[in-house]
Amino acid sequence: MSNNAHTSPRPELKRKGLTEQPLQAAQISEALLKLKTVQALTGLGKTSVYARIKTGEFRPIHLSKRAVRFRAGDIQAWLQAQGQ
Repeated sequence: MSNNAHTSPRPELKRKGLTEQPLQAAQISEALLKLKTVQALTGLGKTSVYARIKTGEFRPIHLSKRAVRFRAGDIQAWLQAQGQ
């Protein structure tokens, strides 16, 4: 086993200050989810998520010019509606 300085499977995320969001965050209805977390929960790609924003199915929360989050409760409700 080599003794690398980077032990993280994705060291570029740590360098940029980016971290993965645990899927358990989706269980808290007021949690703000990252796009990648929404993609993992819904099985949708980035383009499909943004298409649903255009149609009003998803309502993003703009934290800044480049930071967008989605309320976990809204994603949970959308997922439940898909099963009906």
